Amino acid sequence: MSHYIEVDHHVELFVQDIGEGQPIVFIHGWPLNHEMFEYQMNVLPQNGYRFIGIDLRGFGKSDKPSYGYDYDTLAHDIKIIVEYLQLENFYLAGFSMGGPISIRYATKYANDQLAKLILIGAAAPSFTQRDGYAYGLHKEEVDGLIYGITQDRPAALADFGTNFYNTRVSEPLKEWFLGLGLQASAHGTIACAASLRDEDLRGELDQIKVPTVIMHGKLDEICEYNFALELEKRIPSSTLISFEDSGHGLIYDERDKFNEELLKLIEER
Repeated sequence: MSHYIEVDHHVELFVQDIGEGQPIVFIHGWPLNHEMFEYQMNVLPQNGYRFIGIDLRGFGKSDKPSYGYDYDTLAHDIKIIVEYLQLENFYLAGFSMGGPISIRYATKYANDQLAKLILIGAAAPSFTQRDGYAYGLHKEEVDGLIYGITQDRPAALADFGTNFYNTRVSEPLKEWFLGLGLQASAHGTIACAASLRDEDLRGELDQIKVPTVIMHGKLDEICEYNFALELEKRIPSSTLISFEDSGHGLIYDERDKFNEELLKLIEER
């Protein structure tokens, strides 16, 4: 089934809810939506689990207000949805930008019902370089991406997606992938790019109280593998699972291994 859940005044988010059993909540990356997890939606319900995919505000089928694209607000939206669905013993899986948003949820809003945090190619602890942190893009590079979006959003997003996968993908899949990004609002896409540029989660990683699994492609050219090493070093009770042949899009590059590892994590509960 699907839901439209009000998370703010006149702001409803679309939530895809498929299957029964232990819930796994998926938070998509920039500038996509829950449909990027198609190859997990196909597997989890068939194995007795409940897939819950949230379209963040500004993206996919959710409302697209002019405000609320900072990590605090996006994480609070997740809190409202978790409470509305009355989720118990659930896993939270955040991909790319969904990773730091999920971290913020875990450190600020989680209660005992969050059983495990899964960070997938996470754009964390910081997507951009800063004092004491030499990984990621320069802030000026993100500024250039934002400028490109203001001039020709389809071209800018198509260019951004060229190094998403390590494996060869078909032209129809590339078109489908670009189409997911173009479902987003331009203003939400720009505002979230600014949040990726500016937010820094290094100071809160030691506050994560739940077991955390980090899944990251070693050939990632968008969120470099050093991100995962930093997360493993800084998050208590964390485990790193590396994907040797994957770029940023590990959920497709090595989707069989990814789904197998995901099912193992759930079965370990």
